[in-house]
Amino acid sequence: FSCKSKNNKPVEAIESIDDSSTTEKILTVIDYDDLLSVKENIESNKFSSLYKKLLNEADEALKEDPFSVVDKTQTPPSGDKHDYISYGPYWWPDPEKEDGLPWIRRDGEINPLTRDNTTDYTTKSQFINNTSNLTLGYFFSDNELYAQKAIELLKVWFINKDTKMNPNLDFAQGIPGINVGRGIGIIDFAGITKIITSIELLEIKNAIDTDLSTKLRSWFTDYLNWLQTSENGIFEENKENNHGTWYDVQLVSIQLFLNKKEEAKNVLETAKSKRITSQLEPNGAQPHELARTKTLSYSSMNLRGMTQLAYLGTKVNVDLWNHTPNNKGSIQQAYEF
Repeated sequence: FSCKSKNNKPVEAIESIDDSSTTEKILTVIDYDDLLSVKENIESNKFSSLYKKLLNEADEALKEDPFSVVDKTQTPPSGDKHDYISYGPYWWPDPEKEDGLPWIRRDGEINPLTRDNTTDYTTKSQFINNTSNLTLGYFFSDNELYAQKAIELLKVWFINKDTKMNPNLDFAQGIPGINVGRGIGIIDFAGITKIITSIELLEIKNAIDTDLSTKLRSWFTDYLNWLQTSENGIFEENKENNHGTWYDVQLVSIQLFLNKKEEAKNVLETAKSKRITSQLEPNGAQPHELARTKTLSYSSMNLRGMTQLAYLGTKVNVDLWNHTPNNKGSIQQAYEF
């Protein structure tokens, strides 16, 4: 894991770098220098209450069992419990049908049946949140117990033969009576960027050995291939709304995590027209998101994804933040809107 110091001289290995040094460490999704600045001022009025909240959440995560896709009560259509499965959140049983099939759409209204333990959606969210809280808690407090628990969670979800998730979302956000999974379901894994940060922070602090790092990257390599080649992945890549934006966030984050910088750069260059120009009006409005029942929620979510892409662009010298196409809006104008 090579990087460069502030004077642009190469650093041989992360293992040789001290937390207190001024050496720049490369994180994919967030800025490491910002994290160090927070850590140096963690007891200040600005951060102390947030720090206490984070540690409380990390302490709670220590008490919980690890999470696995095999814990769900339902078996996916493949017959393999290692496959992730979820239902479209805004789809409900048809009250006029005895069996409720096919389900019908009620945009903006979450069906509680899509959030129970018959599927993986809630378990996935708990895994991501607990792993992130534990890792950040470890980074800021140096409490080794947090690191050990985070590593356990990663092994159970990604590595252990009996509990690991298969690297696909073939059955994400299915609609009973209509389909078993959709490309739209890929957005379920938008939070995987937090897992990338968790892995990198554990590596920087030498909490993960080389074997585990390699195995985790192998899973992400397989998942990246699925994103780029599967029917669901190709479908989501071509969506011209928040789904396309967050597909790119996942894709580019994983590519940079795996040191596929040229591939990431190509996606980000394409995002200028494919995400920004195609989605933003001259006044910064996002018509695809304004058509939804939760217009502010969807507009801000999509803008957050574009902002994440703009940050990722700084890693490979692609300027999305200042991209202002003719007769179309920019990310900055979307904020102003």
